[in-house]
Amino acid sequence: MQLNGKVAVVTGGTRGVGAGITRAFAEAGAQVVTVARRPPEEPVKGVEFMPVDLRDRDAVHAFFGVLPRLDVLVNNAGGTPYRRLADAEAERHARVVELNLLAPLTASLAAYPHLKRSGGSIVMTGSVSGGRPSPGSAAYGAAKAGLENLARSMAVEWAPEVRVNTLVLGMVRTELSHLHYGGEEGIAAVSRTVPLGRLADPSDIGAAAVFLASDAAAYITGASLLVHGGGERPAFLDAATANKET
Repeated sequence: MQLNGKVAVVTGGTRGVGAGITRAFAEAGAQVVTVARRPPEEPVKGVEFMPVDLRDRDAVHAFFGVLPRLDVLVNNAGGTPYRRLADAEAERHARVVELNLLAPLTASLAAYPHLKRSGGSIVMTGSVSGGRPSPGSAAYGAAKAGLENLARSMAVEWAPEVRVNTLVLGMVRTELSHLHYGGEEGIAAVSRTVPLGRLADPSDIGAAAVFLASDAAAYITGASLLVHGGGERPAFLDAATANKET
């Protein structure tokens, strides 16, 4: 699964999951450009950074307009603060949808002419939040559900020239995990809820993204690849009493 000679753009590729994808693409031989609002704290050797606000349509089109070539677009930029629905006005929730759904659409449309010429592919970074209730991040979950559906529609409309697939991510251990789960003890407790016994490492996500972008996935489009360590243990199994020792 090599990407030698391919040019890839990774949005939000400067930290966390995005940095893992960036490193994996560079190690696979791709020429990588990362775009985000702020530069990375730890640049990856050989990777170019361009400051772009992905919610600014004109800036996005200007960036892609000057690229000489593009083979892979990874729409990774996204995220959300913890915010219950009734604690904010609709406009604040709409900004989450804008970043996680409309920005990938804008980037994909701007990249499409390049990808059509090169026979390239798009990898969307989705989330298990798009397929289950997401209290505290409802707008994010709704956006990720829409992103997965958008990718399937793109895959049909843009075939056979451009492949479009989605990575559906579970919990990933990043530099911000302690803020979500409460330090090492919290991370360990959360890890025990995952069948594989740990959170994903960004390199796990990077490897999956390289696969979808590579020729090994040449006949895969419109697919959603679950990268979640087996998902979540159903709560009813722990609540049930039938098989518990007394």
